[in-house]
Amino acid sequence: MSILWAERALLPEGWADHVRVEIAADGRIASATPNATPKGRRVQMLLPAMANVHSHAFQRAMAGLSEARGPHPRDTFWTWRQIMYRFLDHLTPDDVQAIAALVQMEMLEAGFATNVEFHYLHHRPDGAAYANLAEMSERIAAAASQTGIGLTLLPVHYQFGGVDRRPLGPGQVRFGTDPDSFVGLLDAAEATLRALPADAAIGVAPHSLRAVSPEGLALCTTLRPDRPLHMHLAEQIPEIEEISAAYGRRPVEWLLDNHAPDARWTLIHLTHMTEDETRRLATTGAVAGLCPLTESSLGDGIFNGTIWRDAGGALGFGSDSNIRISLIEELRTLEYSQRLRDTARAILATPERSTGRVLYEAGLQGGAAAAGRDTGAIRAGLWADLSAVSLANPVMAGRKGDELLDSLIFAGGDGLVRDVWAAGRHVVQGGRHVARDAITAAYLTCITTLQARI
Repeated sequence: MSILWAERALLPEGWADHVRVEIAADGRIASATPNATPKGRRVQMLLPAMANVHSHAFQRAMAGLSEARGPHPRDTFWTWRQIMYRFLDHLTPDDVQAIAALVQMEMLEAGFATNVEFHYLHHRPDGAAYANLAEMSERIAAAASQTGIGLTLLPVHYQFGGVDRRPLGPGQVRFGTDPDSFVGLLDAAEATLRALPADAAIGVAPHSLRAVSPEGLALCTTLRPDRPLHMHLAEQIPEIEEISAAYGRRPVEWLLDNHAPDARWTLIHLTHMTEDETRRLATTGAVAGLCPLTESSLGDGIFNGTIWRDAGGALGFGSDSNIRISLIEELRTLEYSQRLRDTARAILATPERSTGRVLYEAGLQGGAAAAGRDTGAIRAGLWADLSAVSLANPVMAGRKGDELLDSLIFAGGDGLVRDVWAAGRHVVQGGRHVARDAITAAYLTCITTLQARI
């Protein structure tokens, strides 16, 4: 039994002082007791740690390589995608493991406890399968073994180069699966998780309506019916135009008319929805998987946050391209995007809860659903996914209650998170991952050799 004692902690019922948290040997919270006498490891502010609901780990290594103006008159997501395709052709399984370990380490140091990995880099550069069908999935799991992060692995089904069912093009062939091969890949990927602690789990990810046929999507809904299902949806205007021309309905309309999304579903980005689509989808219980830093980087658009909130929609936060891994900046960027659009302040706040409190608790609840993980609160029986924040700094000094989260999110920066536990594993201590030096050294070696190949 490990014991923590926090000066302040955010419990399901609200803020509490002098909270003793006992962590059982299986990594779950045994008890959380306010107004307790000091005992065990002392921290200043204890929060439930969030799940990162959407990540493509390998893209971390191309951060900074897509900011020059290309030959096109207007750079967009689609021109960025061509750069990404050229980049991934050079990645080896060793590269993927080294990059994923760095990404997971940076997630943990940012205050995330779980990596929900939307994993579509399956095959060799020519599209041929590795001898081990789950070679790349195994490398994501191996990285999680190094870092200690909680892992929900989402193998991706990726059939076509477009909704017209054209063949996969250069760069895409590494993703390709037909229905039969995807079933085998999913089974093999799930088997790789047996080497990890009990909190590691599987999910299913049909990539998008443009890359998976209606039949392929229907198959995916049946493969792991009790596990999360994630899909990109309504991210780009050309995507919406392509789906509308082929199916006679916009992507969100088509999904609602043909499926019954619920809390098991996480739909990524959703940056181009009508007001009616936003309300209808929000009421299903599906999680909006938002990645505000990547959506800003790629010029995706602005999520209908106020309409979604008013309809009771659930949301979670992910780092997607991992161009910058910062939990507080993801939350901040969502709120600021709403302020810029609506020319107002404290957009997502309620009369009862501040902006920071609303954002953080929404991310906890949506993240738990998106990860399919018993987490999201400091409560007995849940995994001990915990984040300790220092109050001994100018940003947090003198703050109380919701002001603590508001100051952390809107005035904070790197380094305020001092300790992180993932299912009871104490993987960040004093602001540094316990294996930071080795993980960083392996990544630097990877980048040196990768740059020589590009």
